[in-house]
Amino acid sequence: MNFDLTGEQKLLQETAYKFALKEFEPISKECDREEKYPKELVKKACETGLVGCFIPEGYDGPGFGFLEVALITEQLSRVDLGLDLVLVSASFGSENILLFGTEKQKLKYLPLLVSGRAMAAGAYTEPNAGTDVANIRTTAVKDGDEYIINGSKMFVTNGTVCDFMVVLCVTNPKEEKKHQRFSLILVETDREGITRNKIKGKMGVRASDTAEVIFEDVRVPCENLIGEEGKGFYQLMHFFDITRTIVAAQGVGLAQGALDKTIKYVQERTTFGKPLATYQGVQFQLAEMATKIELARNITYKAAWKIDNGQLDPALNAMAKYYAGETAVWVCDKALQLHGGYGYIDEYDVQRFYRDAKILEIYEGAKEAEKMTIARRLL
Repeated sequence: MNFDLTGEQKLLQETAYKFALKEFEPISKECDREEKYPKELVKKACETGLVGCFIPEGYDGPGFGFLEVALITEQLSRVDLGLDLVLVSASFGSENILLFGTEKQKLKYLPLLVSGRAMAAGAYTEPNAGTDVANIRTTAVKDGDEYIINGSKMFVTNGTVCDFMVVLCVTNPKEEKKHQRFSLILVETDREGITRNKIKGKMGVRASDTAEVIFEDVRVPCENLIGEEGKGFYQLMHFFDITRTIVAAQGVGLAQGALDKTIKYVQERTTFGKPLATYQGVQFQLAEMATKIELARNITYKAAWKIDNGQLDPALNAMAKYYAGETAVWVCDKALQLHGGYGYIDEYDVQRFYRDAKILEIYEGAKEAEKMTIARRLL
């Protein structure tokens, strides 16, 4: 059993971390305070090869595996989770095109993402259907060689800035088997009948664009169907089984970044005439933080490695996502506590890390849902 990364993988880590330090740090506070989406950052990341890393060379992508994507995501999140999300989500949803789309769809859309000429989104959640995906209400009714889409989606990452989105719709409402009622349909956002409203006032990841999207008699050609009609639910679950490892990597990176900043702070901050780092109580907390992070890192790498080696394990991916997210929240809480009052003001980045961390226990499957997946496999 070899736990060593290859030279190429180590280079990817280094490239991603240097990019984040150079490009994220000067704009992090501004993007957080003003909820500003830095579109120019996506173009720079595309030029560096950090967007759509999983897209094969045949579609102009780097052709990396999901372990490499996780490594890059970890290093970007180590500096700023919100800005990492801007870059990771630039191709979000396109995994469905790669996995289930036609060759024509792949050739048309995937190269656009790698070059920064377009951005994608996945429109799955609805106002009354989040984790309960099977209860979505957005419909796609056939009319000749077109679908007519009506409904609304909520918490769509990239919702107001994307050029196309993969939308989960009800196409077979009378199907007795509930999970066979759904299909994934690719919708370009310049079509008539689409309204996009940016959601403001988020607790964290404020640089990332989040929106409500409303569809009113939106006409889409039937050739925009991804895969088979009636298979959308299963396709989406497979998609989430893969992308949860990326959320886990975000948790690892965010936690590591919080630990980095805390180590620096406790070595510089003095109380009662000596650095905080000399107190055993502080040292024990650092040790606990580092141990949890390493555990989260190992399970995340293992989950991603198994995907790349054709051994997709939904329960393991759920473990990675649940544990890494919970670890990030726990580590950031400890980090803020060790910063004391200074950690509570925005002069110090640790308060942003603290606010950003919570979303990792919520999006792409709340941690309770992940535990259900794990328990089903056990039983």
